[in-house]
Amino acid sequence: MTEAGPEKPSDALVEQYKLYVEMADRTSARRVDTNKFYVTLLTGLLALIALAFEKEWFANIQDPTLIVASAIGLLLCIVWGINIRSYKQLNSGKFKVIHDIEKQLPFQCYECEWDLLGQGKDKKLYYPLSHVEGWVPVAIGIPYGILLIYTAARMVLPLIP
Repeated sequence: MTEAGPEKPSDALVEQYKLYVEMADRTSARRVDTNKFYVTLLTGLLALIALAFEKEWFANIQDPTLIVASAIGLLLCIVWGINIRSYKQLNSGKFKVIHDIEKQLPFQCYECEWDLLGQGKDKKLYYPLSHVEGWVPVAIGIPYGILLIYTAARMVLPLIP
């Protein structure tokens, strides 16, 4: 701070801040696109399997094929969960940097917003979307797990229809 008042942040710092905020936004957009990809792929595969059941094509599908399809579905759900965690960590790091840059700016808008939201600790003020987001691969993975167990049991115990 100078005698004339607060120091004006440099143009370079302001531009760097704008660029970094834009990069954080792009990371969030990639995260949404990644989630759309997994939802589309995994629900599409489930729909195809359900259609095979409904049209009685299932009787013609070999158990090893169903084992592979359900295992792939489960594996994709696990990879999706890892992606969600990775994006959460990346976004957390980016916002820590944004908060650090804001300390040199006249107003810390993201820091203020985060404080108003209880810094994610008070669920009445803000329930972090990443907590909800993390349950989606689990929910979609459940039918794949059931199918895997059912098909494996059917292979081991041929009396199961």
